[in-house]
Amino acid sequence: MIRTQLTTDKFAMSLSMICLIHCLFAPSFIILTSAFLSFSYDNEFMHKMILLLAVPISIFALIMGYKNHKTISFLLIGILGLLILILAVLLGERMLGEYGEKGLTLMGTIFVTYSHYKNHQVCINLDCSCHEE
Repeated sequence: MIRTQLTTDKFAMSLSMICLIHCLFAPSFIILTSAFLSFSYDNEFMHKMILLLAVPISIFALIMGYKNHKTISFLLIGILGLLILILAVLLGERMLGEYGEKGLTLMGTIFVTYSHYKNHQVCINLDCSCHEE
């Protein structure tokens, strides 16, 4: 059996960090490689694809953590972070401006990553078997 709780928390943290790295460094990467790359890169499409992966995996991991450890605060912080990330993508750069969108993305990523990290730490501290075979 796959160690579901451990795996989903780590994967969700990784997706959140990928989202942040993409948001902060993709424009620079595109500018620096524009002379070498021959394809068009749709930044908003990538935002939506990363979010499409991150939201269900994060919700699943946070709900599993709540069911296993009964710590609702991490669930609420994680959901708040996901809502902030969704808001950043929906409102976008046109409504929020470049720094507003990046600021919301950073804040949402911090909340989501923190909630998954704390969820994982509770599991380790309790030495539970929720993610064992």
